[in-house]
Amino acid sequence: MTTWLTSLRRPDHPDAVLLLREYMTEMVVRYHGRPDRPGEVDAALAEEPSDDLASPGGLLIVAHHGTDLAGCAGLRWQSGWAELTRVYVRPAHRGAGGGAALLSAVEQRARSVGVDRIRLDTRSDLVEARALYARNGYVEIPAYSRGPYAEHWFEKRLD
Repeated sequence: MTTWLTSLRRPDHPDAVLLLREYMTEMVVRYHGRPDRPGEVDAALAEEPSDDLASPGGLLIVAHHGTDLAGCAGLRWQSGWAELTRVYVRPAHRGAGGGAALLSAVEQRARSVGVDRIRLDTRSDLVEARALYARNGYVEIPAYSRGPYAEHWFEKRLD
Protein backbone atom coordinates (compact mmCIF):
# COMPACT_ATOMS: atom_id res chain seq x y z
CA MET A 1 0.00 0.00 0.00
CA THR A 2 1.33 3.42 -1.00
CA THR A 3 1.81 5.86 1.88
CA TRP A 4 0.76 9.51 2.04
CA LEU A 5 3.44 11.85 3.36
CA THR A 6 2.80 15.53 4.08
CA SER A 7 5.18 18.43 4.66
CA LEU A 8 5.10 22.20 5.00
CA ARG A 9 6.02 24.20 1.93
CA ARG A 10 6.08 27.88 1.17
CA PRO A 11 3.60 28.88 -1.57
CA ASP A 12 6.54 29.98 -3.75
CA HIS A 13 8.23 26.55 -3.57
CA PRO A 14 8.21 24.96 -7.07
CA ASP A 15 6.04 22.00 -5.93
CA ALA A 16 3.54 24.37 -4.33
CA VAL A 17 3.48 26.68 -7.36
CA LEU A 18 2.71 23.72 -9.61
CA LEU A 19 -0.05 22.35 -7.37
CA LEU A 20 -1.66 25.74 -6.76
CA ARG A 21 -1.74 26.40 -10.52
CA GLU A 22 -3.33 22.99 -11.14
CA TYR A 23 -5.85 23.67 -8.37
CA MET A 24 -6.81 27.05 -9.85
CA THR A 25 -6.98 25.63 -13.37
CA GLU A 26 -9.47 23.02 -12.17
CA MET A 27 -11.49 25.68 -10.34
CA VAL A 28 -11.67 27.86 -13.47
CA VAL A 29 -12.57 24.95 -15.77
CA ARG A 30 -15.26 23.59 -13.46
CA TYR A 31 -16.74 27.01 -12.77
CA HIS A 32 -17.05 27.93 -16.44
CA GLY A 33 -17.75 24.41 -17.73
CA ARG A 34 -15.19 24.78 -20.52
CA PRO A 35 -11.41 24.74 -21.04
CA ASP A 36 -9.55 27.69 -19.57
CA ARG A 37 -8.75 30.57 -21.87
CA PRO A 38 -5.32 32.21 -22.22
CA GLY A 39 -4.56 34.31 -19.16
CA GLU A 40 -7.66 33.18 -17.25
CA VAL A 41 -5.80 31.06 -14.68
CA ASP A 42 -3.19 33.79 -14.17
CA ALA A 43 -6.00 36.29 -13.54
CA ALA A 44 -7.65 33.93 -11.05
CA LEU A 45 -4.34 33.37 -9.24
CA ALA A 46 -3.88 37.15 -9.01
CA GLU A 47 -7.48 37.65 -7.81
CA GLU A 48 -7.12 34.99 -5.12
CA PRO A 49 -3.41 34.82 -4.21
CA SER A 50 -1.95 32.14 -1.95
CA ASP A 51 1.10 34.05 -0.74
CA ASP A 52 -0.41 34.35 2.75
CA LEU A 53 -0.27 30.56 3.16
CA ALA A 54 3.07 30.97 4.93
CA SER A 55 4.10 32.24 8.35
CA PRO A 56 2.81 34.40 9.92
CA GLY A 57 -0.50 34.40 8.00
CA GLY A 58 -0.97 30.69 7.48
CA LEU A 59 0.58 27.53 6.13
CA LEU A 60 0.57 25.25 3.13
CA ILE A 61 0.83 21.47 3.31
CA VAL A 62 2.04 19.51 0.28
CA ALA A 63 1.32 15.78 0.01
CA HIS A 64 3.21 13.02 -1.73
CA HIS A 65 1.60 9.67 -2.53
CA GLY A 66 4.63 7.45 -2.38
CA THR A 67 7.19 9.48 -4.34
CA ASP A 68 4.60 11.30 -6.48
CA LEU A 69 3.68 14.91 -5.81
CA ALA A 70 -0.04 14.50 -5.23
CA GLY A 71 -1.85 17.36 -3.48
CA CYS A 72 -2.00 20.35 -1.17
CA ALA A 73 -4.10 22.12 1.45
CA GLY A 74 -3.71 25.47 3.17
CA LEU A 75 -4.75 27.23 6.34
CA ARG A 76 -5.17 30.94 6.94
CA TRP A 77 -4.99 31.98 10.57
CA GLN A 78 -7.96 33.98 11.82
CA SER A 79 -8.69 35.28 15.32
CA GLY A 80 -9.27 32.06 17.29
CA TRP A 81 -9.80 29.80 14.28
CA ALA A 82 -8.29 28.80 10.94
CA GLU A 83 -9.72 28.88 7.43
CA LEU A 84 -9.12 25.85 5.22
CA THR A 85 -8.36 26.60 1.59
CA ARG A 86 -6.72 25.21 -1.56
CA VAL A 87 -7.55 21.56 -0.86
CA TYR A 88 -6.47 19.73 -3.99
CA VAL A 89 -5.55 16.17 -4.94
CA ARG A 90 -4.23 15.50 -8.42
CA PRO A 91 -6.67 13.42 -10.49
CA ALA A 92 -4.35 10.40 -10.73
CA HIS A 93 -4.32 10.13 -6.92
CA ARG A 94 -7.99 10.72 -6.14
CA GLY A 95 -9.84 7.99 -4.30
CA ALA A 96 -6.69 6.85 -2.49
CA GLY A 97 -7.16 8.75 0.78
CA GLY A 98 -5.26 11.91 -0.08
CA GLY A 99 -8.03 14.30 0.89
CA ALA A 100 -8.32 12.71 4.33
CA ALA A 101 -4.53 12.73 4.73
CA LEU A 102 -4.38 16.44 3.91
CA LEU A 103 -7.24 17.26 6.29
CA SER A 104 -5.58 15.28 9.06
CA ALA A 105 -2.29 17.12 8.50
CA VAL A 106 -3.83 20.61 8.58
CA GLU A 107 -5.94 19.73 11.62
CA GLN A 108 -2.85 18.49 13.47
CA ARG A 109 -0.99 21.72 12.63
CA ALA A 110 -3.97 23.82 13.73
CA ARG A 111 -4.22 21.97 17.07
CA SER A 112 -0.48 22.40 17.65
CA VAL A 113 -0.90 26.20 17.68
CA GLY A 114 -4.03 26.16 19.84
CA VAL A 115 -6.69 26.58 17.15
CA ASP A 116 -9.96 24.96 18.24
CA ARG A 117 -11.91 25.05 14.96
CA ILE A 118 -11.45 25.11 11.22
CA ARG A 119 -13.89 26.75 8.85
CA LEU A 120 -14.15 26.81 5.08
CA ASP A 121 -16.38 27.94 2.28
CA THR A 122 -16.87 26.17 -1.02
CA ARG A 123 -18.95 26.16 -4.17
CA SER A 124 -22.05 24.11 -4.94
CA ASP A 125 -20.44 22.43 -7.95
CA LEU A 126 -17.59 21.01 -5.85
CA VAL A 127 -19.70 18.06 -4.68
CA GLU A 128 -16.68 15.81 -4.10
CA ALA A 129 -15.13 18.38 -1.78
CA ARG A 130 -18.35 18.80 0.16
CA ALA A 131 -18.60 15.02 0.57
CA LEU A 132 -14.96 14.86 1.73
CA TYR A 133 -15.57 17.49 4.39
CA ALA A 134 -18.75 15.79 5.64
CA ARG A 135 -16.99 12.38 5.83
CA ASN A 136 -14.25 13.96 7.93
CA GLY A 137 -16.43 15.62 10.57
CA TYR A 138 -17.07 19.03 9.03
CA VAL A 139 -20.65 20.25 9.42
CA GLU A 140 -22.47 22.89 7.42
CA ILE A 141 -22.88 26.19 9.26
CA PRO A 142 -24.45 29.56 8.47
CA ALA A 143 -22.47 31.83 6.17
CA TYR A 144 -19.46 33.43 7.87
CA SER A 145 -17.99 34.98 4.71
CA ARG A 146 -19.16 36.62 1.54
CA GLY A 147 -17.69 36.15 -1.86
CA PRO A 148 -18.63 35.24 -5.38
CA TYR A 149 -17.64 31.59 -4.91
CA ALA A 150 -18.89 31.00 -1.34
CA GLU A 151 -22.07 28.94 -1.46
CA HIS A 152 -21.59 26.41 1.37
CA TRP A 153 -19.84 26.93 4.71
CA PHE A 154 -18.41 24.21 6.96
CA GLU A 155 -16.80 24.02 10.37
CA LYS A 156 -15.03 21.36 12.38
CA ARG A 157 -14.37 21.70 16.09
CA LEU A 158 -10.99 20.30 17.01
CA ASP A 159 -10.84 18.35 20.25
